[in-house]
Amino acid sequence: MLTFVIIFLILLGLFLIFLEFFVIPGITVAGIGGLIFSIAGIYMAYNNYGSATGHIILLSTIIFALILFIISFKSGTWDKLMLKSTVTGQVETVNENTIQPGDTGTTITRLNPVGKVRVKDQIIEAKCPGQFVDPNTEVIVKEVYKTYIIVKQK
Repeated sequence: MLTFVIIFLILLGLFLIFLEFFVIPGITVAGIGGLIFSIAGIYMAYNNYGSATGHIILLSTIIFALILFIISFKSGTWDKLMLKSTVTGQVETVNENTIQPGDTGTTITRLNPVGKVRVKDQIIEAKCPGQFVDPNTEVIVKEVYKTYIIVKQK
């Protein structure tokens, strides 16, 4: 019966460690509990059966865990859990030759303090530091950057 308890503790510990590793990553109760159960099973083997059997149980547990890790990596477990989406969006860039400081435009969305502005038939992200600007308000371009412009209310 004691042998069954030792084997059960070690297998439960390994199961919880793998659950932690593959399903709920991070340091959570499953990983800590799995480590405690595995150590308790190995300790019980050393305590009740002596150091020779304890060494065999410890080595068997390590080998079994390594085999399980290798099988889980080769079986494609990571492929099932991995995020495979790709980003297809782009960052809108400002054509610096077209838009210059001093140009005027109209807000499309509320600048709160960031929003969209139409300047010379281009819709651009704009920032208006220090104030909020309502939609359909005329603004003046103060500065032009690679991905946005800074405007002020006209």
